[in-house]
Amino acid sequence: MRTGFWFLVVGATAAAVHMAVFMLATPYMWPEVANAAGFCIAFVVSFAGHRFLSFSDAATSLWQSFRRFAATALAGFAANEVMFVALLRGLNLPDWLALFFALVFASAQTFLLSRFWAFRRAR
Repeated sequence: MRTGFWFLVVGATAAAVHMAVFMLATPYMWPEVANAAGFCIAFVVSFAGHRFLSFSDAATSLWQSFRRFAATALAGFAANEVMFVALLRGLNLPDWLALFFALVFASAQTFLLSRFWAFRRAR
């Protein structure tokens, strides 16, 4: 229960950071690149929050968690970017709405990989 609560808080905070960076960057670059910029900044927020709040009882070292979470986050970003481009270019949704749906879509994958691999608990 505690893990789920903090995962939602940290995830929502990271998603808000991602969206804010995206909105600030889109006037200056393609939306796909702005999405990547948002991901890079939100990654730091997400890792720190998940390591120290969501999965504070992780049995993995900080470095091992970081490497695993980086792989997890990159997989989540790949799913996010594919969905974002499909919604933006394929369905012509507004960029902010396409990003919102893409962030929601990728969050479930990120939670599962984080919980059972990146921040695996001691048994």
